[in-house]
Amino acid sequence: MSITIQDVEHVAGLARLTLTEEEKEQFTGQLNAILKYAEQLNKLNTDDVEPTSHTMPLVNVLREDVEKESLPVSKVLLNAPDEEDGQIKVPAVLE
Repeated sequence: MSITIQDVEHVAGLARLTLTEEEKEQFTGQLNAILKYAEQLNKLNTDDVEPTSHTMPLVNVLREDVEKESLPVSKVLLNAPDEEDGQIKVPAVLE
């Protein structure tokens, strides 16, 4: 598979880019070089390679939930910038 100038123009149009003729030729060459390099992967024997979704094994790193007592309201309100009727008062975000 190879990239043509028309392919580059099509993608540039989708991205709403204006390219000069020099840029179109440059990108066509660069993209073809990338594809040629990627084709080398097809030469690799991957028959004995198990398909994976990640290269490293994933492990759940979350700790177990432990029930514990909450802070008393009076202590929490000490950190609040403003309070009203035992609740933290914040600026209105809706008009």
